[in-house]
Amino acid sequence: MAPNAETEWLPADVVRDARGYVLTGDDVTKAGGWSQERDPYLLETSAPGVFACGDVRLSPVKRVASAVGEGSMAIAFVHQYLANEDKAHRSRS
Repeated sequence: MAPNAETEWLPADVVRDARGYVLTGDDVTKAGGWSQERDPYLLETSAPGVFACGDVRLSPVKRVASAVGEGSMAIAFVHQYLANEDKAHRSRS
């Protein structure tokens, strides 16, 4: 049996599978955990603006190299998320 992810410390609104792995991107949508009008970014959790990568994320690949790559992708998604939030805030003002 595969080990469980140690994600009990995360808030309840971050959707996880039965073994504790964090759902991101399309997996969040498929699980019904996405509440926004836009689609979630690839590494975005069910909490908009919160991203997950590496061993805690539900993924068939559990390697250091993939975690490093996902980490750099997550930073790019954070920048994109913040830019879109800023645009949305300015349009409401």
